[in-house]
Amino acid sequence: MSNANPPAAKPPPLGRARVHIAFTQCFSFVESARHGILDYAKTCGRWKLSFTPEALGPSIAWLRHARIDGAIAHVVSTADKRIVNSLPFPVVNLAALIDPKGMLSVIGNQQQIGKLAACHLLERGFRRLAYYGTSNMWYSRQRLIGFSETIRQTGATCESHVVDSKLHMSAGWHEQHRQLECWLRGLRLPVGVFACTDARAAMIVDACESIGLRIPEDVAVIGVDNDPSICQLSSISLTSIARNDWKIGWAAATVLDHAMAGHALDNELTLIEPERVVARKSTETLAIDDPLVAGLVAELREHLNKPFGVEWLMQRSNRSRRWLEVRFHQALGQPPLAIINNLRVAKACEMLRSASNKHMALTDIAAQCGFTDLRHFRIVFNKHTGMSPKKFQIDATSRPSGRSDKWLGREEFDWVIKPP
Repeated sequence: MSNANPPAAKPPPLGRARVHIAFTQCFSFVESARHGILDYAKTCGRWKLSFTPEALGPSIAWLRHARIDGAIAHVVSTADKRIVNSLPFPVVNLAALIDPKGMLSVIGNQQQIGKLAACHLLERGFRRLAYYGTSNMWYSRQRLIGFSETIRQTGATCESHVVDSKLHMSAGWHEQHRQLECWLRGLRLPVGVFACTDARAAMIVDACESIGLRIPEDVAVIGVDNDPSICQLSSISLTSIARNDWKIGWAAATVLDHAMAGHALDNELTLIEPERVVARKSTETLAIDDPLVAGLVAELREHLNKPFGVEWLMQRSNRSRRWLEVRFHQALGQPPLAIINNLRVAKACEMLRSASNKHMALTDIAAQCGFTDLRHFRIVFNKHTGMSPKKFQIDATSRPSGRSDKWLGREEFDWVIKPP
């Protein structure tokens, strides 16, 4: 982080500060950040807000003539950056399209996002991983650094396919699809692929379907933004990283408030940790080279609602317990019972996070995940997650994406996932 302070600004007079939100609402993550800003504004009660109408487009040059005390904007070019640094009032940047160095910015920790994606795929047993991103976007380059460095530390392999982000021309779009298909054909399977955004992850799904690759068995895919319009409406629901945009908006408003008051800031750049991985079908797999073990694990997933143990696997495979223990250890590094419990807890976590299951009895959730009784469910769940199912559910359904007042003003959130 740079220690440079933002340009000196005259504090606004006592009373209400005029604050402009200089970006349009077009993506779900932008809307989440906007709500974080609005929640701060409601709490402080001193701001008079104005917004950018869509007709003005992405340029912020008109801020030179605005009669305001501060602004929160998406600085997307070096020209925008020069304008921001010339203004007589502070501007907090929320975008990571260009290097934020030299301007007041609150953005997600891009390298940590890459690390979180790598950890998710590594935990699913992948030793061959790949990255699909854009060359001219600063956030994409930073995500690749975090992703590849985490993989290198484990001894796994990492490939990358990096393209220019300009897709406004139809010819460019079709050419990138063709190049993506060629790249995917050349990867050794199974492979876990991290895409720099959900939209790019959806392109991977389309390309795999075009060339006959199975998701997630051949190619597991994870994106970024947790955009429901993409992740849940894709032909295969996409695993994605929730970026913690509400907190980015809240933190940006906090920084702007301090800057408008004339307070010196220790750092011009504030990094917000990503919230968590939201697991869906596109990574619901384990990378298994042993076809027999892979088949048994697939059957486990299909019948998780049934209360079976290792004996069930012995019957399905017609093998001894000892044989299964050795084979599972060779393929996955864990015994069969551990894999069964891992899959059951993962399904339970998914159900507990869902708002639609908020009033569902824990005994029913336990039964649907194959646990014989609530006591056994609690013991296994606590061993895997470090907390009870009820506490996990409360934490998972009380996040600031719902903007409950009890979250306002908190400096840290205990549910932020920090990968090793």
